[in-house]
Amino acid sequence: MKFYRSTRGGAAVGAPEAILAGIAPDGGLYTPEEFPAIDLNALSGASALAISSEILYQLLGDFSREEMETIVRQGYAGKFATEELTPLLQVGNQYVLELFHGPTSAFKDVALSILPRLLSASREKMGVREEIVILTATSGDTGKAALEGFRDVPGTRIAVFYPHGGVSDVQYRQMATQEGANVRVCAVRGNFDDAQTGVKRIFADDRKNHWAAAKKAVLSSANSINLGRLAPQVAYYFKAYLDLVRRGAIAMGETINFAVPTGNFGDILAGEFARRMGLPVEKLICASNRNNVLTDFIRTGIYDRRRAFYKTASPSMDILVSSNLERYLYLAGGGDAALVSNLMQALESEGVYRAPESLMQEMRAHFLAGSADDAAAFRAIAEVWEKEGYLLDPHTAVAWSVAQACGDNGKKTVVLSTASPYKFSRDVLTALGAPAEDGFQAMDALFARTGIPIPRNLADLRALPILHRDVVEKDRMLSYVKEAVL
Repeated sequence: MKFYRSTRGGAAVGAPEAILAGIAPDGGLYTPEEFPAIDLNALSGASALAISSEILYQLLGDFSREEMETIVRQGYAGKFATEELTPLLQVGNQYVLELFHGPTSAFKDVALSILPRLLSASREKMGVREEIVILTATSGDTGKAALEGFRDVPGTRIAVFYPHGGVSDVQYRQMATQEGANVRVCAVRGNFDDAQTGVKRIFADDRKNHWAAAKKAVLSSANSINLGRLAPQVAYYFKAYLDLVRRGAIAMGETINFAVPTGNFGDILAGEFARRMGLPVEKLICASNRNNVLTDFIRTGIYDRRRAFYKTASPSMDILVSSNLERYLYLAGGGDAALVSNLMQALESEGVYRAPESLMQEMRAHFLAGSADDAAAFRAIAEVWEKEGYLLDPHTAVAWSVAQACGDNGKKTVVLSTASPYKFSRDVLTALGAPAEDGFQAMDALFARTGIPIPRNLADLRALPILHRDVVEKDRMLSYVKEAVL
């Protein structure tokens, strides 16, 4: 049995309890006490499904290898456009890991195809009879992927909160047209940080268990604050590395870089988990957009959310409070829960904290950081299309631009591509110098210009009716959950 401890202290728990709870009672995030060592040679000939099940088996205790193989097989069966799940392509002098071939054309599908089954298995192991109610905040992609993952899953309900006017046209329609008897979608008047803070406050409510139990429900989360959401993402770092070895691009044991579009620090933290499990990582490149709070933090050691919030062409990264950074502070700080608690309290009350220099030295040994505004991202989209015939979405373009700016350290670099460019057709068209159409006209225009097929799940959206129109003030989220969800 493996144990997971809250970043703010508290008793250690097993994986099923951590996954069911989502967030610890003290407001902290469950984090592994130790990381298993992965034998890369044993996985060298493994399929994408086999790599995923083995990584999850090793990382999450309490599940047998056979149970995990079943969870992974059922989670991914028939949902992805390729058996590779996450194909790796060489584009110019870099590599691109395509994470958008799932049912909603975003990287969140990789984890959110698995999380519902992890939750169901955890519920069974814990002997929980109550219905699981999933509360999730989204900056764009998590919402649809979570809704699709949990749609009509027995014993579950899900409510997704997104920033009103703060997601792309396609992202909005993906959520607003979602079918399912157990789903709710609600806009929050505010930005993503307001929605995420609202969800965290619901979980931190002292009377949460009382009013949830009265409705025969337990609350959990599908955000990357949930260990079960974060863990499946670790696998594609291993798969990308093994793909490079198979192709002869690197030797087994040679280190490589990963450039990751970063907002909430979850995807790049999965890369750090992989490094701690033995993956030969030279640098994790933390790529931010104009909301560059993480870039400033890695460079200065000061995390300061007291700054302007910008709506950008990469909305899934429009975040000023990066929740998963808390897990990294705990790990790099040697498991010092008191330190993490103090830093998080300072962030809550004052909006700023300074991390110890020893912690920052540890972080800088493994991370590089940079930011790219919309203009830089658009230049990357245009240049890569013109030179390589490959189309980047705005988030991937941020990572590409930052990776280029970081320079050549003599190592291969894998850029994580987190969404189909068709989810952001208007901005991609703008980057290519074409008239900026709206909605589905932009999709059609982008197809006419590039010849790249529109993913079926996105093309079909135009015919679907709007089913969800709820909007709440940010201080009314708890009331909405009590009245409309439970």
